[in-house]
Amino acid sequence: MIKVDQEKCIGCGLCAGICPKTFQMNADGKSEPISQETSGCAQNAAASCPVKAISL
Repeated sequence: MIKVDQEKCIGCGLCAGICPKTFQMNADGKSEPISQETSGCAQNAAASCPVKAISL
């Protein structure tokens, strides 16, 4: 299950840029998953998160 820790997320948007089919930015400017598909791009987005807020 893909989760974004809202406390850790700094809203950089990197994950949504890398994998827009899985992540989007919410009204608070934080990332949220819009899909539970753990594709290659979702794994890349999680690995690229500067604060490690994404868990797969």
